[in-house]
Amino acid sequence: MARTTLRRELRALSHAMKQIAESFARLTPELVKAQVAARDGRYGAVPPEPARRRPTLSPKHRAALKLQGKYMGTMRGLKPAQRAAVKRVRAEKGIKAAINVAARLAG
Repeated sequence: MARTTLRRELRALSHAMKQIAESFARLTPELVKAQVAARDGRYGAVPPEPARRRPTLSPKHRAALKLQGKYMGTMRGLKPAQRAAVKRVRAEKGIKAAINVAARLAG
C-alpha cells in the first residue's frame, strides 16, 4: 500500500473514532437520566421492595422453632408408615416424644 493511501486510511479511521467518541459523549447524559428515572419508578420500572425487618424472637419461640426443625429433619428420612406412627405419637404425647420415636425408627 502506498504511503498516501495509508495516510488517507488512517485519517479516515481517526475521523470515525472521533465521531464515535462524540456520539457517546452526547448519549451519556441521556443514559444517566434514563437510569435515574428507572430507579425512581418511572418508565414502568418496578420500585425495589423495602428491606425486610428481621423479627425479634423470644427465647420460648426460638426453642419452639428449633424443636420444629428437629422434628421435620427426623421425619424427612422416614417411610410413610413410619411417619404415620410418629404423627400419632406427636398427637398423643407431644413433639419431644415424637422426635425420640422418629430418631429410633430412622437409625
